[in-house]
Amino acid sequence: MNLILRNNSIRDNGAKYLGEGIAKCVTLTSLNLALWDNIIGDNGAKYLGEGISKCVTLSSLNLALYGNSIAKNGYRILK
Repeated sequence: MNLILRNNSIRDNGAKYLGEGIAKCVTLTSLNLALWDNIIGDNGAKYLGEGISKCVTLSSLNLALYGNSIAKNGYRILK
C-alpha cells in the first residue's frame, strides 16, 4: 500500500487516525507511508507505531517522517 500524504498539515491527532486505519489492515505485507513536512510530534509517532505493529504480516516498510516535529523520544518509540 502506498500512502503519500506529504505537506498536509497532519498533526498528532491525524496520525492517530492513520494509525487506527493502518491497524485494521492486518494482512498488509508492504507499506510505503510518506508523511514528510507535516506537524507530527512524538505522540503521533507513537500512534503510527502502534498501528503499524498490528500488521503482523508486514514484510516491507518504508516510513518517511522527516520535516515533522518528532524528537529523539518519538523515533525511539518507532524502533
